[in-house]
Amino acid sequence: MTDSLGEAFCSGLADSPPATDGGREMKEFKVFVADKPGELARVTEALASAAVNIRAITSESKHESTYLRVVTSDVQTTEKALSNSGLKYELSDILNLELIDRPGELAKVARRLARAGINVHSIYILGSKNGRTEIALVVDNIERAKVAIK
Repeated sequence: MTDSLGEAFCSGLADSPPATDGGREMKEFKVFVADKPGELARVTEALASAAVNIRAITSESKHESTYLRVVTSDVQTTEKALSNSGLKYELSDILNLELIDRPGELAKVARRLARAGINVHSIYILGSKNGRTEIALVVDNIERAKVAIK
């Protein structure tokens, strides 16, 4: 059985640079917010006023905490915009991959990460174009993950 996973990746290999968007490093910001109306507006307006482009966004709400996970490629400006707005956040590195856009490609990545004991904290589809899908992963050990998917 031939594993075509190697041909599916354009980035994210063990010797690759950090995840980038047009040459700019991407990061995930876990922004802590209250579970009430207006918090999404507060975060997105803070970023918009600083001209930060959001590549991906999702939200999570639990009894003890609510937060937005925001992926941007302007790390310094995002940090400044969030801090100036009084928003607390955690920053995570991203493993960026480009997969062939067909059934099973993400499953291959997930299985390799699982075999290597890598936990995936969050995943984003950043876009699809020309038969390729760009994804971003936040994992517990980015260097081991790069080796596992190589």
